[in-house]
Amino acid sequence: MKSVSSIPHKIFTLNELIHQLNRWRLQNKKIVFTNGVFDILHEGHIASLGEAALYGHILIVALNSDASVKRLKGDSRPINNEASRSLLMASLVMVDAVILFEEDTPLNLIRTLLPDVLVKGGDYTIDEIVGAKDVQANGGEVKIVPILEGFSTTGIIEKMRGNK
Repeated sequence: MKSVSSIPHKIFTLNELIHQLNRWRLQNKKIVFTNGVFDILHEGHIASLGEAALYGHILIVALNSDASVKRLKGDSRPINNEASRSLLMASLVMVDAVILFEEDTPLNLIRTLLPDVLVKGGDYTIDEIVGAKDVQANGGEVKIVPILEGFSTTGIIEKMRGNK
């Protein structure tokens, strides 16, 4: 029987994640980091996260807090609150850790964690990726994964509203 009781244990505060990160690094685990809103999970997210997970042993996903999402996307977002988004993200088999961040970008979090690999979707260029210079300066890599065309949270919302 599979238990879901371990899912919430994949959701970390910053201090908890720093301690866990130290344990993983002692085990020579390659740490991969990505971030986003992940408001309505869809096939494109799964493809991107699956690809990101291939670049190392541990995948950390940083989620924008509800306040951050509202600032970036407007008052109608997020559709799912941060607790729901965190739980859904933590339930994915390829995700090892989930953390929320309050700022509009995860720059401070990236600078604190300094992952071995920073991953973003193909709608970004290397120059646009927040934290890329910090990760590279620390000897890490930055990877851009392809976007699965035809899947977007905005598209789903528009379809639900009858606009597509």
